[in-house]
Amino acid sequence: MSVPTPAAPPGQPKKAATAAWIGSALEYYDFFIYGSAAALIFPEVFFDESDPATATLLSLATFGVAYAARPVGALFLGHFGDRVGRKKIMVFTLMLMGISTFLIGCLPTRAQVGTLAPVLLVLCRVLQGISAAGEQASANSMTLEHAPANRRGLFTSFTLSGTQGGQLLATLVFIPVAALPEEHLMSWGWRVPFWLSVAVAVVGYVIRRKLDETPAFEQQTATEGVVKLPLAVLLREHWADVLRVIAGALIASVSTIFTVWALSYATSDSVGMSRSSMLWVGALANVVALAAIPLWATLSDRIGRRPVYLVGAVGSAITMFLYLWAISTGSYPLTLLLGIVAFGVVYSAANGVWPSFYGEMFSTRVRLSGMAIGTQIGFAVAGFAVTFAAQIAGPDGDDWSSVALFTAALCVPPVIAALSARETHKVPTEHLGVRTSREAAQPETVTA
Repeated sequence: MSVPTPAAPPGQPKKAATAAWIGSALEYYDFFIYGSAAALIFPEVFFDESDPATATLLSLATFGVAYAARPVGALFLGHFGDRVGRKKIMVFTLMLMGISTFLIGCLPTRAQVGTLAPVLLVLCRVLQGISAAGEQASANSMTLEHAPANRRGLFTSFTLSGTQGGQLLATLVFIPVAALPEEHLMSWGWRVPFWLSVAVAVVGYVIRRKLDETPAFEQQTATEGVVKLPLAVLLREHWADVLRVIAGALIASVSTIFTVWALSYATSDSVGMSRSSMLWVGALANVVALAAIPLWATLSDRIGRRPVYLVGAVGSAITMFLYLWAISTGSYPLTLLLGIVAFGVVYSAANGVWPSFYGEMFSTRVRLSGMAIGTQIGFAVAGFAVTFAAQIAGPDGDDWSSVALFTAALCVPPVIAALSARETHKVPTEHLGVRTSREAAQPETVTA
């Protein structure tokens, strides 16, 4: 019989949500400035300028490299997060992201060291991917396990609000950088946003080191002990939920297509919009998302996770088609309007709910592993969606309708995952992920 989880000390739920928001914002600032640079700067700085189409394709592929590294990082960080706690992983991931991002700003260019430049770029991007693999899962687990049972959706949404805040910050930093004269932009200007990650690491460390471990994890440690091999328990008892999370995580393809491929397409010769104007589309869409995410999450606390998530998944398949069409017309007002609707409002429904939806599928002893492994495998596919989109768009990079259909197809698995999942918004925290039959002794657990 499950023992009720002790209530968090007064103020801790808000403190955990705030730490998750600020930490995720700072960490994903690092992660997303790479996306802007990969679309606008790196094809010229790190790849062969004589073949612009191939240079762009290779640059976008380096954006996806971090997503390929994320499943590996998830195995490692998920294991230790369920063994040593959520807090230590949150601090580690933030420091690793800050260091690797700063190093990107210090890299020599292709003109200086030849092919060694893109190799070093990829290595730093791998470190970014490993860091991001543990960031959201640890922050989500931390906020979910601190939150009041009837407000888990709202509290866990702060992690994704932070992610959008980081994306907004990255975009705002790149707007003046992109407006620099071409000579300054390509020589030193693009490096400045990466160097600022030093401040990111320091601020994040100060915030997160003061956060308490969650009552649920401490109770698990004190009563049953931690799991010796979380992956083994996860695959034996929660394999179906892991598959659901993998399928659901493909919804992130909407974000990567919007953030990277659409930006590259809109600023290409075939459309001709300016870099700064398109960066403002992303910035304003993220401002709207910051308000929409907690509203959608609060609604999920009332009516359930599944219906809200489905609105986001189905709606994104439709509105991304409209957004890419708007770009193809060359109309900036239409592009701005539909960009805000598609990314700021509709996508936020799924984006704001998945932290609680996925986290509630697992018990405390394997929650971080389940979320990290499931999401990062799905996110790996989403990361390379940008590269696939660049190929699907054809040699001239302007076949937007094929990219829109490709994005819509990637929204189908999340819909199936949501329809097959249990509704958990009213389940007590201590009962989340608990098997109702065939409960057995747990020889895999050991005392801390």
